[in-house]
Amino acid sequence: MNEVSVPRRTIATAAELSGVGLHTGATTRVSIHPGAADQGIVFRRTDLDGRPEVPARVSEVEATERRTAIGHGETTIHTVEHLLAAVMALDLDDLLIELDGPEPPILDGSFAPYFDVLEAAGVRAHEGEPTAFTVTEPFALTEGDATYVVSPLDGLRLTTTIEWNHPLIGRQTGSWDITAATFRGQLARARTFGFTHEVEALRSRGLLKGGSTDSAVVLSETEVVGTTLRWPDEFVRHKAGDILGDLALVGGRIKAHVIANRPSHQGNVALARMIARTAERTGGRHLDINRILQVIPHRYPFIMVDRILELEPRRRVVGIKNVTINEPFFQGHFPGHPVMPGVLIIESMAQAGGMLLMDELQSPENKVVYFMSLDNVKFRRPVLPGDQLRSEVEMIQFRGRTCRMKGIAYVDGQVVAEAEMLARVMDR
Repeated sequence: MNEVSVPRRTIATAAELSGVGLHTGATTRVSIHPGAADQGIVFRRTDLDGRPEVPARVSEVEATERRTAIGHGETTIHTVEHLLAAVMALDLDDLLIELDGPEPPILDGSFAPYFDVLEAAGVRAHEGEPTAFTVTEPFALTEGDATYVVSPLDGLRLTTTIEWNHPLIGRQTGSWDITAATFRGQLARARTFGFTHEVEALRSRGLLKGGSTDSAVVLSETEVVGTTLRWPDEFVRHKAGDILGDLALVGGRIKAHVIANRPSHQGNVALARMIARTAERTGGRHLDINRILQVIPHRYPFIMVDRILELEPRRRVVGIKNVTINEPFFQGHFPGHPVMPGVLIIESMAQAGGMLLMDELQSPENKVVYFMSLDNVKFRRPVLPGDQLRSEVEMIQFRGRTCRMKGIAYVDGQVVAEAEMLARVMDR
């Protein structure tokens, strides 16, 4: 029997919300539009010159204190997790989210306003296969006080435990199989929460400027202030929703059982990075060596990328280079102690970045990418025979034929090198 193909999904009509941001205090209108096929989830700041866009990807995370903020350069979008939790619950793959301010509104502090307007907008199927990340081997992760144990599952389940020294919280645990129906009935209405004794300190750090008892569950030392709980365990339900929203930054649907103890935004983002790097990925674009050779001009012995695992035009590329003892440079670098030259690690990143530029060009065989400068180059650890070098390259800016990119190279999930690269597409 052939497996039924599941299409990509976007919304059928636009949705809109407006209100005050929890941390910035800025009034912002959010307009959510159907996305183009294979676009992914993209935020656009319409209030800034050039209407800059930021993809909802873990590589774009800028801050995790009390919220998750994404961005690059002068463009930042704060507190994206509530909106993205609703996106994940509805299995939406492609959206354009326009904001005329720095932060989606907090509204009542729950996920429900976003879930409700997206559900009401309806679903439209796209051509193409959804990008999905399937955890195939169990792993554990510790980030600060947060710990996560992740195991394979055909679907997404969040088992969450929190613990606070407060009479209304104490230790709370819950487990939810994430579907639209489960989210709607058991998680969507759970609100963010905070404590009265933290308010002044947070505001002194530029946070919580838009917070009030209308937008959060506020706790004194003994009781809830100005509202009533929607569930006795509303606190752990909200933390589970936060995990879901942060995991949207993986960049696709997730199949895994996530057991989280004392989760945090910092820990959730670290978990998203781990899943993005280690889970089995399906959907999206993959290019084998034959396609690579059609695009870039390099030939043996200077092919430094064997396969493209992910390619989002003008946004991001992930390439791999299998490093073997047969590489000719090992004969002299160094005899009896083979180490991949650092300049060739950068070259591998550069070739992956070149694919990001060249794959969209007409007649790429008549073009060549010249690198103009390298900045902030760092080498973290040696690359040895038998390693698989994974280069993740993000496009920072693209004007005319000139592009600025940031590349990070990994081996077994550990950073081995990083660099910012300026390149230009030229005629041969």
